[in-house]
Amino acid sequence: MKYCCEKMLYFLNQNKGKGDFDSDDIIYYEPRFDEYGIVIHDSGKSYIKIEYCPWCGEKLPDSKRDLWFDELEKMGKENPLEEELPEEFNSDEWWQRFKN
Repeated sequence: MKYCCEKMLYFLNQNKGKGDFDSDDIIYYEPRFDEYGIVIHDSGKSYIKIEYCPWCGEKLPDSKRDLWFDELEKMGKENPLEEELPEEFNSDEWWQRFKN
């Protein structure tokens, strides 16, 4: 994965890809949606989606959240946040196929 600047790389590496929203996390990356966010420290797993890097201002990738829901709806999944999903939809694997 290419990062827009060293500061983004540094702050993403703070959580070392665990995605568990530790108290030190500042920036979160959600691979299944290809989106970045600022972590909300409310003891939950919330973040505010961002569209530009807070340090260098570069445009970040467009979120694939809507596409994720659309693809799962085509598969007959009515409530994908509560249903068992094909493994590829728990990571970036599902959207990587659209890049080619």
